Amino acid sequence: MRNNHGNLTGTAYTIIGLLVLVVLVALLGGLAYGCPKYNVWQKELEGQAQLKQAEWNRQIQVREAEANLEAERLNALAEVERAKGMAAAMEIENGMLTEVYIKYLWVRAMVGNSNVVYIPTEASLPILEIGR
Repeated sequence: MRNNHGNLTGTAYTIIGLLVLVVLVALLGGLAYGCPKYNVWQKELEGQAQLKQAEWNRQIQVREAEANLEAERLNALAEVERAKGMAAAMEIENGMLTEVYIKYLWVRAMVGNSNVVYIPTEASLPILEIGR
């Protein structure tokens, strides 16, 4: 396919051109076939990732709901214990809420509230937020 001077002949150029054309057609055919398959595969992976994320989100919501339920149960138990304590205190007071006991309960409820100052007055009313 070379002439006497070492150069390629026209037939060689034609064969090389046909080979390049066949390779390009095969490459384009492969891309035409492979791109839709790749897109489907990529969408499938995205769908699987979204499904996993949704499952994790659901598990998080379930765990939060279980924690809230447990907190409500414990709060209810604490409320029952408080009621038992109040019942026992009232029994000690002979079933009567006296004025002194009501004042005691009010003062005890105000302990820890730094904005309230209790000063007994003639009318037995507290003076709130002095010196603002």
